[in-house]
Amino acid sequence: MTRVFVPRDAVALALGADQVAAALADHATVVRTGSRGLFWLEPMIEIETPEGRIAYGPVDAGAIPGLLASGLLAGAAQPMRLGPTERIAFLARQTRLTFARCGVVDPLSLEDYRAHGGMTGLDRARTLGPAATIAAVVQSGLRGRGGAGFPTGIKWKTAAEARGERKYIVCNADEGDSGTYADRMLLEGDPFSVIEGMAIAGLAVGASKGFVYTRSEYPHGIATFDQALAIARAAGILGGEFDIEQRVGAGAYVCGEETSLLESLEGRRGQVRAKPPLPAHKGLFGCPTVINNLVTLATVPAVLRDGAEAYGTIGMGRSRGTMPIQLAGNIRHGGLFEAGFGITLGELVFDIGGGTRSGRPVRAVQVGGPLGAYFPPALFDTPFDYEAFAARDGLIGHGGVVVFDDTVDLARQARFAMEFCATESCGKCTPCRIGSIRGMETVDKIIAGQVGADQAGDANEGRVNAVDANLNLLRDLCHTMKFGSLCALGGFIPYPILSALNHFPEDFSADHHRPAR
Repeated sequence: MTRVFVPRDAVALALGADQVAAALADHATVVRTGSRGLFWLEPMIEIETPEGRIAYGPVDAGAIPGLLASGLLAGAAQPMRLGPTERIAFLARQTRLTFARCGVVDPLSLEDYRAHGGMTGLDRARTLGPAATIAAVVQSGLRGRGGAGFPTGIKWKTAAEARGERKYIVCNADEGDSGTYADRMLLEGDPFSVIEGMAIAGLAVGASKGFVYTRSEYPHGIATFDQALAIARAAGILGGEFDIEQRVGAGAYVCGEETSLLESLEGRRGQVRAKPPLPAHKGLFGCPTVINNLVTLATVPAVLRDGAEAYGTIGMGRSRGTMPIQLAGNIRHGGLFEAGFGITLGELVFDIGGGTRSGRPVRAVQVGGPLGAYFPPALFDTPFDYEAFAARDGLIGHGGVVVFDDTVDLARQARFAMEFCATESCGKCTPCRIGSIRGMETVDKIIAGQVGADQAGDANEGRVNAVDANLNLLRDLCHTMKFGSLCALGGFIPYPILSALNHFPEDFSADHHRPAR
């Protein structure tokens, strides 16, 4: 029977992929895969033909009988026919390394994984040995994909040199940033890449145990990864010198911060630890620990497989390799786009994303999750690069790009940033715990154009003076939070607020929120 590939990714499931698979089950061999990441075309199915896979989408289960009758299984022309999958423009422009198998293979088939280059990196690491493996990761220029961008090889080298009775590898899969889903896609669509990457890290630093800390909001990813762990143990990949256990978080955003994550793993409330000591010296259960983001670890096999030099030729400046950029928000073509560092924000939003879904003009883009800066179109020439974003008071974070049209109110977005920080703060440090509450109150006063009790004279003049005073207070508060907070939650919240103030000052004016008479 003809093979038909139907995604089992959470987005596709929400759009009826299970029903599509059931409708095809009596007519073809249905293979469930992850998603290719073209979310606006989900469920996107692929028909295996002698000429390669032919894609159709978005497909509705109710349309299957008609599609079958008109030659679907032969790859015949249909209104839903997208053509050869690899030639779809959104995919053809990508450089897929970390996500090369996602949407292509059965995520729970180790045979499929090996047939598409899987476990080659681990085999090479075993041949090279720990020191040469670390040297290769250093040479590649791979940096953490969780947001901080710290050189992965340096972190591994530090942990390898640290003394301890036992060492650990911790995979941070607590993906909490708005507009991000790369971790989830890999958990659901290519879990063996994470297992292989962790096994390589364990070999390199001398760790015998690994933990994957997954957010509770990913039930499909959690279930798939647990199955993959069992398959890997049965195949002898895990369970000997190195094993992995998955732990599920309770939904705290702050547990994306590495030391809060460690506290949670140890069974305590997720609160930030003061540094030093660094986790690489004294981490989980007081032992040397490597903590890497899931995408970082899933990228390591490709670095070892293809060689550090080949990986390092992709990208720009100190940002080497590829980044899985996640397009979300008010955007026509939402989905995952993996590309080498250097592609501009404008290319991502307009050429690849197709502009806004609403059809209205783009007014702002927030990159880097709820802690990221708001960039106006005037900054869309910024290349996707850690240093380029930092030079413009922005950050890449986990690669989420959230688009807003011209109906967005940036003052209310600034208020949301403070509210988010207040809700998610672990409460350990005063600038974050109290500053976020005072920040909400101050933005509320700005939005209301509140007149101070000590301001006499013309009401409109008092309103302007009050807003200006509160704007100055808000900037001062952001300075205190940025330099006084223990971790990036309180320290980075000023990015969205100050960028909104600097690039969209009209939204904070005394008259902007005044109700019409």
